[in-house]
Amino acid sequence: MISRDELVEACETQLQPDKFKDFTVNGLQVAGTETVQRIMTGVTACQALLDEAVAWGADALLVHHGYFWKNEPVNITGMKRHRIATLLTNDINLMAYHLPLDAHPTLGNNARLAELMGFDVDGCADAPLGEGLLWLGAPKQPLDDRALAARLQEKLGRAPLLISGNDRPLTRIAWCTGGAQDMIAQAAESGAQAFISGEISERTTHMAREMGISYLAAGHHATERGGIKALGEWLATHLELEHRFVDIDNPA
Repeated sequence: MISRDELVEACETQLQPDKFKDFTVNGLQVAGTETVQRIMTGVTACQALLDEAVAWGADALLVHHGYFWKNEPVNITGMKRHRIATLLTNDINLMAYHLPLDAHPTLGNNARLAELMGFDVDGCADAPLGEGLLWLGAPKQPLDDRALAARLQEKLGRAPLLISGNDRPLTRIAWCTGGAQDMIAQAAESGAQAFISGEISERTTHMAREMGISYLAAGHHATERGGIKALGEWLATHLELEHRFVDIDNPA
């Protein structure tokens, strides 16, 4: 058992949220019990995940998508009130890390996707490795975009949406988990022949075709399960805590 402050300090030391200009609050969002033994992790702090945390007796809930996003209404009513009331009533701490968890060089979403897919990472297009969000690398062996889509389906358990913009063997791939479809231009400029992210916009299809880069929308949720689970496992090992990852299904 450790203190809540020790848990926060461990996360802050590992993820260094002060390096990022984010759209939300990184760190402790809702304070609960001052001592922590059981931590639950999940992608999004939805009510279903909160209910799992209550049923398991979690002291802390650690997520990638928490609350208090930029430009959202500040009043605590309706769904937001019910969620926060669940945390406060059950004395559960809520901690969330967004961009810091995307970018972390070993525990982050991009790092975990690279490991899952077997990519050889050679850097980031927008910052030093570990501080940037657009990652670059190569498959172990060249493959075409259909084979890449099949591998994503095998590894993530869902079929990605493939927009074929390149019919040559892929030797350089870019990726950024989540809702990073608008990084496609930067991916193309970096020399990537394919770009993987989670979501797709109407404009993404035309950009991929006209820029000659294949785009694979593999699911916002599906591409971002790895980081928060890895962070929970790291905390459990290093701080001797009980950890449970819960995957609340989301087709988006």
